[in-house]
Amino acid sequence: MPNCLKAAVFGAAALALASTACAEQLFVESSKTVPVRISGAASSIVIGNKNIADVAVHNENLIFVTGKSFGTTNLLVFDKAGHQIYSTDIMVTTNSSNLVTINRAGQSFTYDCSPNCKAVLSVGDDPDHFAALIDQQIQTQSLTDGQ
Repeated sequence: MPNCLKAAVFGAAALALASTACAEQLFVESSKTVPVRISGAASSIVIGNKNIADVAVHNENLIFVTGKSFGTTNLLVFDKAGHQIYSTDIMVTTNSSNLVTINRAGQSFTYDCSPNCKAVLSVGDDPDHFAALIDQQIQTQSLTDGQ
């Protein structure tokens, strides 16, 4: 095999091995957790928007992603050398099979009815209802964060 061909083959192999592991989109239901296995040894993990999803580290090869609120963010994982070894978009969804929307006097109010009905955030709901739920969520988060 000619030297230039060997160099091209080895170069292509090195490029393939050095490329970032990019996963398909990760779908997580709000208030649910999914495990994510990392093929390399993770040293640093970055989440784009901690209000949408959160990450807990089990070990250098296993993390847990928890959906916090409806939306999209991204997840990046780096090794000790600072090389990106994993990247994915996280889509936090709602299990709509349990949702009930009540329309009263032209205003919408959404509830998750599994097993008992409780109010949930839903874009398009009555602004006062939505604001009250946002306030509750912020207060709950501050308790979780220990503030």
